[in-house]
Amino acid sequence: MSHLTPIVLVVDDHVPMRESLASLTRAAGWQVETFVSAQDLFTRPCTDAPSCLLLALALPDPGPLDLVRRVVADRTDMPVIVIAGHADVALAVEAMKAGAFDVLTTPLGDEALVSAIQRAIERSRAALAYEARMRALRDGYASLSRREREVMAGVVSGRLNKQVGGQLGISEITVKAHRGRVMRKMQADSLAALVTMAAWLRLVS
Repeated sequence: MSHLTPIVLVVDDHVPMRESLASLTRAAGWQVETFVSAQDLFTRPCTDAPSCLLLALALPDPGPLDLVRRVVADRTDMPVIVIAGHADVALAVEAMKAGAFDVLTTPLGDEALVSAIQRAIERSRAALAYEARMRALRDGYASLSRREREVMAGVVSGRLNKQVGGQLGISEITVKAHRGRVMRKMQADSLAALVTMAAWLRLVS
């Protein structure tokens, strides 16, 4: 969960740099895991803790830009911070285009690196919270009966209970009963909240 100690994953085949980055992140209070190659990284199971990836652009396998794209596509909750050589400006630009959260050039300043990691961790924490919220909404919607979904669709579109009942061929009292169950199952404390949930679920335009 997002309250867990954040994890910084370091992928760098250069031992001194990898150890230096690991030492700095531990000193800042984060957990750290180091990897020699991208393939090692992909054998690691996903975590619910906020996280970010520090990636050296010089990595040869499967290619730093390919790795950035893969992480961005597969792990939207794990921002990628790319570390590039001072002369690798063009490659750094390509990394940003590939979806990197930030690009830092060597020699690295401790303050700049810690600041970048802090921002990435906050982005990860927000992404995890959003994913948890969406998962809860999808579970709530999945628990609705077919009739409850029909009633929900009617009320979030702005129709009155009487109008919804007329459309569905049921009484207004029955609509109210279904509506109450919808509100409880979706954990919505107001119609406005239910409308917002429907929008997040893409049930309304």
